[in-house]
Amino acid sequence: MRTEFTGIPDVPAAPDVAVVVDVMRAFTVAAWAFWRGAERIVFAGTQREALDLKARHPGWLAFQDGAPVPGFDLANSPARLRSLDVRGRTVVQKTTAGTAGALAVADAGLLLCASFVVAGATAEVLRRARPERVTFVVTGDGGRAEEDLACAQYIADRVHTGDTDPAPYLERARRSEAAGRLCEGVRRGWAGVHPEDVAMCLKADTFPFAMAAARVDGHLELRPVDGGRPEPGGARATRPAG
Repeated sequence: MRTEFTGIPDVPAAPDVAVVVDVMRAFTVAAWAFWRGAERIVFAGTQREALDLKARHPGWLAFQDGAPVPGFDLANSPARLRSLDVRGRTVVQKTTAGTAGALAVADAGLLLCASFVVAGATAEVLRRARPERVTFVVTGDGGRAEEDLACAQYIADRVHTGDTDPAPYLERARRSEAAGRLCEGVRRGWAGVHPEDVAMCLKADTFPFAMAAARVDGHLELRPVDGGRPEPGGARATRPAG
C-alpha cells in the first residue's frame, strides 16, 4: 500500500481511498457520539447550513468547533458530549478542519474519517480493502498539524505491521501545538473547552469501529462500520447497552 500525506489545499478531488484525520477534536467527538448511540453524522460546509439542516429536521443536533454558538448543541468537546443524550439522533457537524477535509474529498471511492480512538479499526478496514494507494488528509494547520500527521502515520504503520505501538505517536500528539492550545484554553477558561478533552483525544484504539462517509440524499454522511470495505450508509457498529 502506497501512502500520501497531504493537507486540505493540496488534496486531489477524488482519490480512490482517502483517510481524513482530525484528532483534536472533530473525529474524536464523532467517534464518541457513535459510541454513545448517535445514528449518523451529516457534515455541513458552513454554520448557516448546519443550523438550516437542524431547523428542517426536528430532533437533529448540531455541533461546531470554537466557542459555543447560539443554536448549536455542542462546541465540539468530547468531554462535554457526555452531558448530551445523542442516542438514536442525527448529528450535523461543522468544523474548520475535519469536516472541511472530508467535504474536500467527498467523491473518494472509499472515504474514512479517523482519529486515535478509531485508528486500529481504521487500519483494519484498509487492510481488508487492500488499496494500492491511500491519501491521508492531515486537516489541521494546513497539513502541518503534528497530532493529525502522527495519527495518520500510526494508521499507515498499523496496516503494514498489525501491532504497532501507539505510544510514540501519542507522545508526538501530546506535544503538538493543538494540544497546547487546548490546554491554554482550559487555563484561560475558554468556553467550549473541557479539561479532559486532550486526554480523551489521546487514547488509541478505544473503539472497535471505523467511520466511513458517503453521499446520501445530497449530503456527506458519516456512519460507523465494523470492518471490510463499507457500503454507502454503512452498518452500525455494535456497542454495549447502557
